[in-house]
Amino acid sequence: MTGRVIAIGDIHGCSQALDALVEAIAPAADDTLVMLGDYCDRGPDTRGVIDRLLELQKSCQLIALLGNHEQMMMDVVLAQQPPYEWLKFGGVDTLDSYGFTGDLGCIPSSHLEFLSQLRDYYETETHFFVHANYLADVPLDEQPTDVIRWLKLTQELPGPHINGKQAFVGHTHDRAGEIFSVGHLVCIDTYCYGGGWLTAMDVNDQQLWQADARGNLRELTV
Repeated sequence: MTGRVIAIGDIHGCSQALDALVEAIAPAADDTLVMLGDYCDRGPDTRGVIDRLLELQKSCQLIALLGNHEQMMMDVVLAQQPPYEWLKFGGVDTLDSYGFTGDLGCIPSSHLEFLSQLRDYYETETHFFVHANYLADVPLDEQPTDVIRWLKLTQELPGPHINGKQAFVGHTHDRAGEIFSVGHLVCIDTYCYGGGWLTAMDVNDQQLWQADARGNLRELTV
C-alpha cells in the first residue's frame, strides 16, 4: 500500500471540524482516509458531513465504517422502524440538518446510497479498524455486530486481536478530548460535538491533527 493511512474519529455532524482537518491533511490520491463511523447525530450539520465525505471519495481512497448512529438512522429511514431511539440519541439534529418537515424524502438518494455501502471493518497489513470494539479471539469477518457497533471500551476492554494487528476504534468518547491508547488499541473519539476535538491520526508515523467544532485546528505528534 502506498500513501498515508489516516484514521478519523467520530464526527457527529461537526462539518467545520472535518473541513479543517481535511484542509490540514491535504489528502493525495494515494492516501487512505479511514472514517471510523458516527458521521450523523448530535452535531449541527450531518448533511454537510456526508456531502464532504462524498466529495472526498473523488480525491483520495475513502474507507467509511458503519457506526451505531448510522445504524439507527438507517433502521428508521430505510427499514421504516420506529424512530424513538434514534430521535433520543441525536436523530433530531440530523433531521434538522436536512430541513425535515415531515417527509424523509428530504434526505438525498446519494446520502442513502452512501449509508448503505458503509463497512463493518477495514484492515491493512499492520492495522485494523472497527467502530466500537472487538472480540480478541474472533476473526474480523465473524465479529458480532453488537460488539463492533455498540460495545464501549468502558464496558469491556479487549486484549490484542488474534491477527496481531493494532486496532483503531472510536465510539467511546473521552470527555477531556484525549486519545486513549493501550498499545494494541487506540481510541480516537475525542468528543468533538461536546466541546472536545475531532481527531485524525496517521497510523504509521503517529502524526495527529485535531480540530474543534468551530474549525479551530491544533497539530501535534505523539
